[in-house]
Amino acid sequence: MIRSGELKPEEHLSTQGLADKFGVSRSPVREAMQVLFEQGLLEQKLNRGFFVSATVTIEENDAHDDQLPETMSDYHRLSEDWLTDRIPADVTEQMLRERYDLTKAQLNDILVRATREGWAERKQGYGWRLLPVAKTAEAFEQIYRFRMLIEPAAMLEPTFALDRKIIEEQRRIQERMLATDIRNLPAERQLYNGSLFHEELIKMSCNPFFHISLVRVNRMRRLLEYRSNVDRDRLHGQCQEHLAILALLEKGEIIEASYAMRRHLDGALSRKSPLQWSQGVAANRRVELVK
Repeated sequence: MIRSGELKPEEHLSTQGLADKFGVSRSPVREAMQVLFEQGLLEQKLNRGFFVSATVTIEENDAHDDQLPETMSDYHRLSEDWLTDRIPADVTEQMLRERYDLTKAQLNDILVRATREGWAERKQGYGWRLLPVAKTAEAFEQIYRFRMLIEPAAMLEPTFALDRKIIEEQRRIQERMLATDIRNLPAERQLYNGSLFHEELIKMSCNPFFHISLVRVNRMRRLLEYRSNVDRDRLHGQCQEHLAILALLEKGEIIEASYAMRRHLDGALSRKSPLQWSQGVAANRRVELVK
């Protein structure tokens, strides 16, 4: 966020706000702040907390992007093992700590995040159960079909009201994605920005149940999307479609924006659905057999 300019020089960092944003407890956020402080990216002010260093520039940090290692976090190791059936559905904390060499606090943060994203739950009495809610290609497609129902409909709610601050902020993010961020940001952050766009727009329905539902299914689908290689060329088209929807909303063309949102989600499903990929592969194989 600092490298991309999302966090500005001298901006104050909220520990709780960042913990909520990334779905973790405050402990790893404080540890990350300390690391960034030691690297000179943050400044610590007495009784006031951490601030982005006044000397940080976007260009300086972008120049070091190629030095950042691509590592798989413990959270992603666990989710990958669950997706590929290398661990059972019923697990214990002791088993997970030994398998991934984690402390109690580290494992707790991972399980809290998995619970928030909808694919883990604590069993009654002892242990944890990993849930297949977004593990299959069918579930991934069902999530998108659910979104195709609620997101366009939310714009047509009688309580729908444009929020200029949301429009302006999302335009800024999408334009910055097109200008630099698609090349520079990690894949996980790209996915986050995409989810944020849809979650912020559905807030304008002023119906909290639309927003709660979308946040929940977005968390679920991340389990599968974390595994995919982000197509940065496709993201250009996605950002342009986002900007087109914002333009329609700003002009007050709400019905047209609703149709555009449905087309956008339908196109995303056809491009990203693992189910359609597998069907396409099967169809190609049948063609080859006929030949």
